[in-house]
Amino acid sequence: MLKTGRDYLEGLRDGRTVYIGGERIDDVTTHPAFRNAARSIAAFYDLKADPALRDVMAFEENGELNSIYYLKARDRADLARRSAAHRRLAEPSYGMLGRSPDYIASFVTGMNLRPEIFGRFSGNVAGYYDFMRRNDIYAAHAIVSPQAARDPAFYQKHNFPNPSLRVISEDGHGVVVSGMKMLATGAILADEVWIGNILPLAPEAKAESITFAVPCNHPGVSLWSRRSFEREAASEFEAPLSHRFDETDAMVMFDEVKVPWERVFVHNDPVLSRGLYIDTAAHAYGNHHSNVRYLVKLQLLIGLASRIAQSTGADQVPAVRETLGRLASLEALLEGLVAGQIQACEEWPAPGYVTYNRRIMYAALNWGVENYSSIVDCVRELCGGGVLQMPADGSVLDDAWLADRFTTFWRTPQMDAMSRMKLFKLAWDIIGSEFAGRHLQYEKFFPGASFVVRNHNYREAPWDKFHGLVDEITARMQAQGDVLPACPSAA
Repeated sequence: MLKTGRDYLEGLRDGRTVYIGGERIDDVTTHPAFRNAARSIAAFYDLKADPALRDVMAFEENGELNSIYYLKARDRADLARRSAAHRRLAEPSYGMLGRSPDYIASFVTGMNLRPEIFGRFSGNVAGYYDFMRRNDIYAAHAIVSPQAARDPAFYQKHNFPNPSLRVISEDGHGVVVSGMKMLATGAILADEVWIGNILPLAPEAKAESITFAVPCNHPGVSLWSRRSFEREAASEFEAPLSHRFDETDAMVMFDEVKVPWERVFVHNDPVLSRGLYIDTAAHAYGNHHSNVRYLVKLQLLIGLASRIAQSTGADQVPAVRETLGRLASLEALLEGLVAGQIQACEEWPAPGYVTYNRRIMYAALNWGVENYSSIVDCVRELCGGGVLQMPADGSVLDDAWLADRFTTFWRTPQMDAMSRMKLFKLAWDIIGSEFAGRHLQYEKFFPGASFVVRNHNYREAPWDKFHGLVDEITARMQAQGDVLPACPSAA
């Protein structure tokens, strides 16, 4: 089925347990901390369900229409269709929704190109894919243990419960889990949450190696939100991005939660618990989405940088034009990396299927981690003090005398005062506000710490080829005495 925005919002009123500070939220679709973000996700579903976009957004299988990001690619054209849809779906939010509904759906689809690696749970993985596809499910994920849990000796020494989620019992109906997982971006707005482990586990950490999925309103599950930036955004005029696109981040707490066996995908297997992401196409499918979404966001930043320069005439300064040209080249580079993942696709991980080129995908991830901060700094430098020179808020326009002074003295030869105010409010929301700070942190760490991303690049590199080039040259090199004739005698 193709869910609509109305379907999504109705399903979100499901009695989930959400806390923001000490406040328990009864309905996230109406609460000022989350309602606009929920509407942004609803708009995502409405765009995807638009009959005019059916060829772009859906595919038919067994007489049913399915969202295109559930398509198992069998050729380069299928990968291109998936990629084009990711881009079209990211554009209305300008790449601000990092964990939109097509993200985890892509992971689960990628896993199902090779479900047999899950052993006795392979049927569960295939069944969950069918469930998500047929119900157009929005799933979030939490696949990292809380930072506090990384020194188990501390908890043993003081006889404290370790906060890391683990299995505490099991029976013929399922497992019981308790503990926490981070960081469930979007879970407060999602239908389901996928729980697992993206970091390697110690061999003895079998109880922590559980991978499963449950509805966000499952008994015993609670979502603990960080502070809402949406609630503090007075209006779209004052904070155009945080007002609509604060997708939220949350810790997920499990208090003796019963997970039925059909929702368990890995159990008592620390190696597979992490390996399922890289031994299937999950990482390639899911992180291609991330690359595309990042590209859309980068295009906004570069457009903003240029408009800011134009607002004062600085775009005519050669040094500024050089900076803008450099930003444009960075965008083109990432565009090429996205296209290269499709053009150089791999016949992997199972016969009959293809996936995005993993090496190029991980290179793009690393590029994003390394460059987002410097790109934001470029925009910040172009803004200068302009973002601090604007009146406190739009109420300055409510007073005729103040409005006249503002429109007269804040204008430039290139731009009227109101247009400058809007431009710099947008700029502040993406470079200086708390919402902007969250995105700076997010883009540094959403694929994992930098050493994790670089280890992916190390693993995928063709070292045999690289080493062969060196070995080919050194094999031809001989000691000087072996290649030069002896010097003739003086006679």
